[in-house]
Amino acid sequence: MPWFVWLLAAAALGAAEFFTLTLVLGLLAGAALVAAVVAGVGVGLLGQLVALTAASAVGLVVIRPVALRHMEQQPLVRDGSDALIGRRAEVVQEVTATHGLIKLSGEEWTARALDESLVIPVGAWVDVMEIEGATAIVYPRALLP
Repeated sequence: MPWFVWLLAAAALGAAEFFTLTLVLGLLAGAALVAAVVAGVGVGLLGQLVALTAASAVGLVVIRPVALRHMEQQPLVRDGSDALIGRRAEVVQEVTATHGLIKLSGEEWTARALDESLVIPVGAWVDVMEIEGATAIVYPRALLP
């Protein structure tokens, strides 16, 4: 089969992968590119099919599981308000289950206590456990008296 037919097949599979995002069609497109190179060198149809099959098998059995494992991992860098979770803050206005104010990363944030029975006094240090909209959900760093 001529090399440009394999190239067209690779382009079609690559375009289909763009819409499915399964990694299967993309790896098959790469295998078709390998077959195109083999055909361009002058190898016959049987050799092209062997190259296509071998490249497809390597892609689907070796590369795809590794790629899927990497895609499932959470990013190491958090940004926006997610980056504030786990940070330490100082209470500026008493924090209860319904209201409060903390100084977090140089800015004042509205806050609520994670434990609804707690009243966290001014000056106490807290950890940011969650961010809900523009409100930090906090828990005291030390036991309160």
